[in-house]
Amino acid sequence: MVNSLRILAFFLLLMSVFGFMYRLTKTFDSYIPFFFNQISTSRTISPKDILSQGNGIIFIETTDRLKPSPLVLCAIESAARVYNDRPVAFFMKGLSNVTTEEDENRIRKNFSTLSAFENVYFFPLKMEEVFKDTPLLPWYLKVDPKLERHWVHVSSDGCRLALIWKHGGIYMDTDIISIRQIPDKDFLAAQSSKYSSNGVFGLSVDHDFCWKSMESFVKNYNGAAWGHQGPELFTRVLKQYCTLPAFKSLEDIMCGNISFLNPQRFYPISYPSWRLYYSVWEKLPTFNDSYALHLWNYMNNEKRSVIPGSNTLVDHLYQQYCPNIYESVKGNKTKAS
Repeated sequence: MVNSLRILAFFLLLMSVFGFMYRLTKTFDSYIPFFFNQISTSRTISPKDILSQGNGIIFIETTDRLKPSPLVLCAIESAARVYNDRPVAFFMKGLSNVTTEEDENRIRKNFSTLSAFENVYFFPLKMEEVFKDTPLLPWYLKVDPKLERHWVHVSSDGCRLALIWKHGGIYMDTDIISIRQIPDKDFLAAQSSKYSSNGVFGLSVDHDFCWKSMESFVKNYNGAAWGHQGPELFTRVLKQYCTLPAFKSLEDIMCGNISFLNPQRFYPISYPSWRLYYSVWEKLPTFNDSYALHLWNYMNNEKRSVIPGSNTLVDHLYQQYCPNIYESVKGNKTKAS
């Protein structure tokens, strides 16, 4: 009888221990997500990490401006939507350090129209760091920005080359609205026959075109001449790869190991006609042969912008390709009135 009681007591004790361990395990499990979430918000983050696959979309801002215009935000939103399977990185000179996910999340809150896009990242543009280990660093350390007539644009020309050289992917100006994915990996965009743009291009990491362009940038530097370090530089270097024929129709051209894409891909409306984007069309163009649209913001000395409800071409483009920023502009106009 005594032995039976001892055995029963032992089993009761054993069941109590198992019950306690089970409750302890469930409690611990409930803390695991919290614990790892705390770690993840402080995890280090860098452009090298985010752009490591070489397929990112890169935008840059070489002024200290921290409040981008609606067009800039539209360019980024449209890219984030079209390339929802790729990282979209916006490098801003005015930003302070971004080294952790917590920093990234804090900055993201300042851009409400973009905060919903988990593939959008914000990084400070540190030029000396960007130019490090490239032919551009000695030039950058010697040049005096205060004496440069076109410093914002010249520095941008250099930064896009160095960033694509290091990370690969696609560079886009902040006045380009994406409408569909670009199928080519290594490409330049023809602005017109035999003339290349540098407003949008895509190249693999360490592509020789980038390196040759950076060398020519320094060797033939002329900061006083508009476009000399940009479209004209790309055109000069591309001619080392092939003789550029004139486009006859909608064809693209292979130039060495680079696709030279037809002007219709990004420039169906040429720069002398930039006002057409801000005009009402009787019949809207389809842009079926285009991957993105360059709105020629540098030419826009009249400071034209999207006006919600105006029925202009740009009004329709914002509604379709960057609806978040469109609703934001629409809301601000309503409050102002």
